[in-house]
Formats: sequence, C-alpha cells, structure tokens
Amino acid sequence: MNTEAVAKRLVELCRKGEHEQAQRELYAQDAVSIEMPGAPAGALGDAQGLEAIYEKGRQFSAMVEAVHASSVSEPVMAGNWFSVSMTMDVTFRGRGRVQMAEICVYQVRDGEVVREQFFYDIG
Repeated sequence: MNTEAVAKRLVELCRKGEHEQAQRELYAQDAVSIEMPGAPAGALGDAQGLEAIYEKGRQFSAMVEAVHASSVSEPVMAGNWFSVSMTMDVTFRGRGRVQMAEICVYQVRDGEVVREQFFYDIG
C-alpha cells in the first residue's frame, strides 16, 4: 500500500471507532507512538512496538466512560507523511465530560505506519 492508501484506510477505520483494527492492519511491528511533551501526570505516555501501542489504546479505552461524538478529518498528504485532525467528546471515569481536539501525524514506510505523534492543548 502506498501512503495515500494507508491514510485513507486509517481514516475509514478510525471513523468507525476501530482503532486497534487500524493498528493491526496498518502498523509495523516496531512502530512508535509519541504523546505531547509535558502531558499531565496520569496521561498515557509514549509506546514502542505494536504490542505496547495496543496496550496504550486499551488503557485509554478503559478510562473512557462514554463517547458522545467523534470525528476524523480527511488526510493531508506530504510524501511519506500524512496528518488528520481528530476530535472527541468523551466522558472520562472520575473526570467528567471533555472536548478533545488533536492533530495526528503519521509516517509510513514500506506500506506500514512506523510512527504516530499527537499534538493537542494541555490543560
């Protein structure tokens, strides 16, 4: 798959809420996932390797009590990179309802996502 095909499939699966399926289909075994520097205590950190990325996703899901709405933009392409904007309206266990917005940047090599990095406001 080329970068555009990977991007379109990732968007398709994420719009359905099938994030782990996207990782299973599209990510390299040695992929890395990078959060914002300075994320608050208790936030999920970086993950190295596909198993660690699955676990990071499971931990995030366990923190969510309810998803009220979510959206994923069309991808913006740049060579072997693409980005999407994601928004979520979620209720976290013990924290209440939160509106989240982030830019997600992905690097593709040999038809697989090898890096994802997230940018969002902290606070």
